[in-house]
Amino acid sequence: MKKSILTASILSVFTTSVIAHSHDHDDHAGHDHEHVTTESLANGKGKPASVHTIEANKAFAKTLNFEDTTVFFDNDKGLVVPLDAKTSMSLRDRFKNLHTGLEAHDNSPDTVNPSLWRQGQANFAADGLYKVTDGIYQVRGTDLASTSFIKSDSGWIVYDVLMHDKAMEASLEFFLANVPEGGDEPVVAMIYSHSHADHFGGSRAVQDRFPEVKVYAPHGFIKETVDENVLAGNAMSRRAAYQYGATLGQANTTGIVDAALSNGWSQGEGYQITLVAPDQTFPSGDEQKFFDYEIDGVKFVFMDTAGTEAPSGHVAYLPEHNTLWTGEMVYQGMHNVYTLRGAKVRDSLKWSKDINEMINAWGGEVEMLMGSHSAPMWGNEKINDYMRAQRDNYGFVHNQTLRLANSGMGIQDIGASINDELPTSLQQLWHTNGYHGTYSHNARAVYNMYLGYFDMNPANLDRMGVADEAERFTQAYGGCEAGYATAKTYFDKGEYRFAGVMLDHIVRACDSSSEARSLLADNWEQQGYQAEGAGWRNVFLTGAQEIRIGTMPGLPKTASSDLLSEMTIENILDFMAVKIVATKADGKDFTLNVNVPDIKEVHYVELSNGNLNNIQVAKLAPADATLHINKADVTKILLEQTTLAVLLESGKAGIEGDSSVMKTLAEVSIDFDGSFEIVPRPSKGQEVDAHIYN
Repeated sequence: MKKSILTASILSVFTTSVIAHSHDHDDHAGHDHEHVTTESLANGKGKPASVHTIEANKAFAKTLNFEDTTVFFDNDKGLVVPLDAKTSMSLRDRFKNLHTGLEAHDNSPDTVNPSLWRQGQANFAADGLYKVTDGIYQVRGTDLASTSFIKSDSGWIVYDVLMHDKAMEASLEFFLANVPEGGDEPVVAMIYSHSHADHFGGSRAVQDRFPEVKVYAPHGFIKETVDENVLAGNAMSRRAAYQYGATLGQANTTGIVDAALSNGWSQGEGYQITLVAPDQTFPSGDEQKFFDYEIDGVKFVFMDTAGTEAPSGHVAYLPEHNTLWTGEMVYQGMHNVYTLRGAKVRDSLKWSKDINEMINAWGGEVEMLMGSHSAPMWGNEKINDYMRAQRDNYGFVHNQTLRLANSGMGIQDIGASINDELPTSLQQLWHTNGYHGTYSHNARAVYNMYLGYFDMNPANLDRMGVADEAERFTQAYGGCEAGYATAKTYFDKGEYRFAGVMLDHIVRACDSSSEARSLLADNWEQQGYQAEGAGWRNVFLTGAQEIRIGTMPGLPKTASSDLLSEMTIENILDFMAVKIVATKADGKDFTLNVNVPDIKEVHYVELSNGNLNNIQVAKLAPADATLHINKADVTKILLEQTTLAVLLESGKAGIEGDSSVMKTLAEVSIDFDGSFEIVPRPSKGQEVDAHIYN
């Protein structure tokens, strides 16, 4: 074969969907900031806010507690030195013409929800090397997450290492050059808080600088890191581009303003997500919830939190510092119980209970709290109040969703009304607001976890396909022109939620209607301007962009060799099964042994009834063919360093039996389109309002 089936089947597995997890933010307080007016900031590319959006955002602002500026001052506490030009370029430079910090936090543009604007200002204020307490420092403002350094007997322990290698390389260099103590000492250990890429992606930069570094991670880290986004990786990556506004360009008041956990993630030429595999993982919480361990003279008490914000994760208490490291269990906002890019629903009840475990274990003595996002927090009473509110927030979403469901309310109505159930005590706290995970989509996630997507309404049991339904709805509206006229009356009244549904039907059924296409984009744009959630804003604005002009450059790129090399043979075979077209494969049954001698594994593969099955077995079984290939060479194929044909020709791989099995496998498999259509993109020549994106 000219191109190996393994290459064809697997190269698309690891895209930045593996990234898919986000994190937090913080803000400037003590620095001098020139007062910035709305007019001086309004230099974006989109259309203006409508009267309805302006009124909605002003009304929403009246419900917010702008008197509470605590997070801004917490962020500035302990500042050693602001970031230099090199460390600022990975993230802050994209936002420096938009945000300033505290002075503009309550002065939002008309095109931005005032709560999200305040969050963006708070996140922008993370800017430098900070001293948390004696022997503990953080570098904040260089990536989606922060990186923390703990002084140990012979050097430094680094906790979480950002998303990208070059961002971590610059942050590490900046730390060592500016830390008041131990700048000439090595990093002796890395600890990953959980299995999301913005916490381990910069690891190769640390190991390249300090090859002897030891790596620690929670139970199941490698498996969960590799598994979580493999099978739906292509779809997840495409969706992540929407959630994070990957094609929207530079930050501006009508585009990206924040990513909830920080302003955004690091970007630059040659930036990669890397992974240094852990030397040691800690026990599962099912076996041992708390685990005492000492790393280079520093005492830790780790607590397993798997199944909350991540499938593999932990928090840690440092008893000698009275400091609680929370990872991503808490941050200055509400997190995702379900993430818009797509992932398995998280257990909000366990999340709430694990925060309660933290309070019960360390609440009586903790004096400092720090994590992967947001500013640290000082003071026992303040920390306990914060953790209790975070605990109660996830408990609220879980319990009130199920109360409403048990009272007969369906998933759509719960999503539309859950905010009405919110107690004032939670609503008035900034750190329980829905910047990353909104109450609406988190409540629907809880419903789905327990009851599934179906609300028991027979009308929703056997819906037609989207395009067929859109065509019939448009006919019911009276056709393209009449439907557009009706939808416009709802748009003109500011009823954007309903107008958007109508217009989506009309554009799908009436592809050449430039008026409907333009109005739908305008409609989603206004919904984006009103959204408190950063992901919601980016989804609406990206949808508007693609409705107008199609998919723009900037989609997430494939991940690094480190991640690909951690795929198991089972991972690979499972993903190959996802790429089989069942109707093509039906009747082309075969059996195949995959013998992997360098890791002493044998996998038995069977194509039957249009489905590809695999199982690891003890020895070779009777089969149509047997492929002999080393895992090291499979990894080289994944990295496009060789092909199966080259390996076969050189004798480094071999096929016994019916070699046409491999040809059959190729013929019944497909390659996924990484930029598949989500909204109805315009045909060439039917673009609208293209000048907005020039």
